[in-house]
Amino acid sequence: MEKIDTHKGIMIKALLDSSATGMFMNRQTAARHGFKLQKLERPLLIRNVDGTNNSGGAITHQVECNVFYKGHMERIRMDVCDLGKTEVILDIPWLAAYNPEINWETGEVKMTRCPPLCGGRSQKREKIKRVAIEEEEKIVRWAIDDKEDWGREEEIEEDHRKIEEMVLKKFWK
Repeated sequence: MEKIDTHKGIMIKALLDSSATGMFMNRQTAARHGFKLQKLERPLLIRNVDGTNNSGGAITHQVECNVFYKGHMERIRMDVCDLGKTEVILDIPWLAAYNPEINWETGEVKMTRCPPLCGGRSQKREKIKRVAIEEEEKIVRWAIDDKEDWGREEEIEEDHRKIEEMVLKKFWK
């Protein structure tokens, strides 16, 4: 995860919960890492899985952060509440939207089926575009410079050094 205000990266474990109806960050996790809390207009009542009221009371704040995971990137908002030892919970709408491949035996999660607007997909497209532009710029510079050996300066210098080592100094020009 990355804090929006400072862009500081933080390693956090998330629980993928197919019965959760929201995305949540533990109050202690938010405080420990100094996430900027955004006050909600009105408190949200929250119940635990067993139907009891949450020990931390109503949800009064949320946090916004960037989530990075194996090439996947997105900005999300999470409600802040007491989650016990769990740091973050991602809910069923998130699971449905991103449809990750989950190996239940190993616990491995792969983000191979992200929606088209996923930040990871746009990052990959941007990288491909950036590489193509760099290559195009190299070709243009080579054409302008009219050099056959453009981009090989270090290699040429190394060849000259080797030749100088082989030829006696009295034959240098």
